[in-house]
Amino acid sequence: MSSIPIFASTVSRLAVIDAACLWLGTPYVHQASAKGAGCDCLGLIRGVWRELYGAEPEAPPSYTPDWNERHWNRKGGDEPLLSAARRNMIERENLSFEPGDVLIFRVAADGPAKHCGIATAPDRFVHAYAGRAVIESQLNRWWRARLAGVFIFPGVE
Repeated sequence: MSSIPIFASTVSRLAVIDAACLWLGTPYVHQASAKGAGCDCLGLIRGVWRELYGAEPEAPPSYTPDWNERHWNRKGGDEPLLSAARRNMIERENLSFEPGDVLIFRVAADGPAKHCGIATAPDRFVHAYAGRAVIESQLNRWWRARLAGVFIFPGVE
């Protein structure tokens, strides 16, 4: 049985993209989620969720800022970011995506999925970049090779 939230109204992909773009320039702050004040990549997704639906579906656990974790065991290691996305969003069967979808990345090939953003175009995405701010980046070959999951916000059409 799925625990994905059901919402009475639909949300357009344009609404998702517009909400994400309003976070551009927000400074990077680990575990924060305050538009204009500070956020990390998960904080961006959480903030867009709040703008689209109100309250967040669950509180995130504490997590490290390190993209390059080497102590993780892929064969049995839990991936909290992917697990939470699967509980609360609709996972695409393959790694194809449309603007407005949530993209989750495994930055280190042998590490857990630890980065995320929102596709704004077929070749661009918005994400919180450590040490900088929320930016829009080219979804180039480097990023595409690290794509670990693609998710649709509930009710998005």
